Amino acid sequence: MCLSVPAEVARILPNDMAIVSVDGVRIEISIALVQDLAPGDYVLVHVGFALAKIDAAEARRTLKLLQELGRAGLETNS
Repeated sequence: MCLSVPAEVARILPNDMAIVSVDGVRIEISIALVQDLAPGDYVLVHVGFALAKIDAAEARRTLKLLQELGRAGLETNS
């Protein structure tokens, strides 16, 4: 199973690269597969590549669900 995570584009870099933010963590990824990105856009990231541009509301909804899953996992392990 593969998992892609929503990330906000923080900065566009040269050579089809960008800095994105996932829950405050910034990473450098390739944006070679996605056209017309700008800071503030959201993308789905998988293994260091932006796969698709997504709607900001959908990205926030997905990130909230992932955070809730993380908290639920911590509660069951306590």
